[in-house]
Amino acid sequence: MTDVTIRSGSTVRDAIMVFKPRIAIAIMLSAIGGMAVVDGPSPGLWQLSVLAIAVFLAAGSAGAFNQWVEHDLDARMKRTANRPFVTGQFTAGPAWLAVITGLLAAAVVLAGLATNWWAALYTFLGAFTYGVIYTMWLKRRSWTNIVIGGLAGSFAVLAGAAAIDPSIGIEAMLLTLVLFLWTPPHFWSLAMVSSDDYARAGVPMLPVVAGKQLCAWVILGHTLALSLIALIPAWYGMGNLYLAGALTGGAIFTWTSIALVYRPDRTRALKNFFASLLHLCLLLGGAVADRAIGAFL
Repeated sequence: MTDVTIRSGSTVRDAIMVFKPRIAIAIMLSAIGGMAVVDGPSPGLWQLSVLAIAVFLAAGSAGAFNQWVEHDLDARMKRTANRPFVTGQFTAGPAWLAVITGLLAAAVVLAGLATNWWAALYTFLGAFTYGVIYTMWLKRRSWTNIVIGGLAGSFAVLAGAAAIDPSIGIEAMLLTLVLFLWTPPHFWSLAMVSSDDYARAGVPMLPVVAGKQLCAWVILGHTLALSLIALIPAWYGMGNLYLAGALTGGAIFTWTSIALVYRPDRTRALKNFFASLLHLCLLLGGAVADRAIGAFL
């Protein structure tokens, strides 16, 4: 039996969850948003679809690498104690590393062949940022871990934009900045929910090192900056659907962030976490909807 073999009692779902598909989907949607904000002749739909799949696979490989590296850390946290590398369903050995590396290599090559090698480079950099810079270098060392790690989503936007036009324009750069600003308050809200876990495991997430009250204020500052900057693309060609999504999502996220400052507890942190997801969906959904409608006009 190799260390990739699924042991008795495990399920296909366990194998799928190793690759953190929910995060991978969010990263893929960010790439699709990057495609949507760029004007100009697009490659074929099949090429853009292949790029989206490549970004999803690359993000999945980074998620699996994260679990492979952190199985010792996951064992010390209630939220992650049932992950397969912790329970022993899978062994965090060299065979799994080979699978993860092969998947990333395949994703990068797929992105390059389907679109161009700039898109492939950004696809790789997104996975590298999450897997190596965030997971290996920063997470156990600095509260800035997720600030820098947030570039994973930003690189996905650049990958999508580069598939349309490798010379990245102002619209794509603005959306890249929006994703960069969105990631910290999103994950800090989750970190506030699980702050006891992170403290017990010795992970210097912001609410652990600065306290929940200060963390809530920092989240609010990020949310305000994010919500305002997210409006700017509307002045660079994005349509009314994008603007409506940016206004609505920004207002809700700001409101829940203000509520978190007034009472920085687990319940409000969880509400803020979900508000951040809604904001992202409205932003990206508005961008894609505007692009789709424009294609038929």
